[in-house]
This record gives sequence, structure tokens and C-alpha cells, in this order.
Amino acid sequence: MKYAREFVTSTVVGGLFIVVPVYLAVALLLKGMKSVGGLVRPIAVLIPDWLPAESLLSLVLVLALCFLVGVAVRTPSGRAVRERMEMVFFERLPGYGLLRSLTQRLAGDSEERTWQPALVDIEDALVPAFVIEELDDGRFTVFVPSVPTPLAGAVYVLRRERVHLLDIPFTQAIRSVSRWGAGSKDLVAAMRKGVTGLADRGAVERTP
Repeated sequence: MKYAREFVTSTVVGGLFIVVPVYLAVALLLKGMKSVGGLVRPIAVLIPDWLPAESLLSLVLVLALCFLVGVAVRTPSGRAVRERMEMVFFERLPGYGLLRSLTQRLAGDSEERTWQPALVDIEDALVPAFVIEELDDGRFTVFVPSVPTPLAGAVYVLRRERVHLLDIPFTQAIRSVSRWGAGSKDLVAAMRKGVTGLADRGAVERTP
């Protein structure tokens, strides 16, 4: 009964982590389309009525605006403004920094050091995990996901010799967890030995 309750709870929480961001993104998109509807209406009236021109033009305009903002924040000045805004406003929101790191990992940001895939020693087993941060004393804070719900799990603080970083993409590790461990042989093959720390992980050689 306890196992069933924990399974249901972790599954629901994991589902919320997926559903809520999608819902908010769609809600913001619809809100933006409604806001710019007045701007595109003069053009929409010139298009045949059988085509939902106002909605389509509003969607295109909002997506174009998002694209331009995305391009702007990739420039040095735009990156500085974004980091300043995050520091002043968003970093005060609980969980924002971790959620941002997770999003960057999902987007394939190779420079993002949080959520580094790893295998960790828990009791007598190797367990898939993600490194959240490295402590000043050399230990790691790791997140061990539940199966098959990667975004729910437990947090451990482990000595570095119990943490083996993996030379695999973040999405591959997530996929293995969500598939009840299928593909774990690739995780084991990518396991590193003698980890020196997250900052030096690029210099760590893979042990056969």
C-alpha cells in the first residue's frame, strides 16, 4: 500500500512538472495573440473570411516577436540584460534557477553544468542520477529520479568517489529512466572514473 501511494504521488508530481509549463506556455501564447489582435485586424479584413486570418497573423506576430527576443538575448549586450533581469526578478522565485538549468539542458546547452548525468553508488548498486551542484568540500548534491517519472525523486549529498559522471546527453539519461532502465548499458559504458569535479569534467578521460 505504501509503495502504491508513493508511486501515485511521484507520478502525479512528475506529470505536473510536464503539464504546468506546457499549460503556462500555451496560456501566454494565447494571451499574446489576443493582445496583438488589434494590430493585425486591418490586414486580416483583406483576407477571405474562410481563413482565420486574424488568429493566424496574431500567432505569426507573437512567434516572430519571440524569435527576435531570442536572437537579442544571444548577443553580449542582450545576455547581460537577461542575466541582470534574472538576478533582480526571477532568481527570487523558488526553484527558478533549477528550472532554468533543466530547460537549458533539454535545449542541449553543453555549457550548462547543472543536471549533469551520472551513476551514483547507493548501497550496493549503481543508480542513475543527475548532479545538481558541487559543494565546497568536494561532495556532490545529486538528484536520483523515480522510475518512470524522471522529474520526481530524492536528493542525496554524496562523496565524489561515489559519483561517476557520464559522457552522454542529458536527454539520453532521461530517456533511459523513463523507459524503466532500458539503455542502461550505454550509461554504464559512459561512466567516468576518478572524477575531479564539474568544472574539470571536460578534462576527465574516460576509463575503458
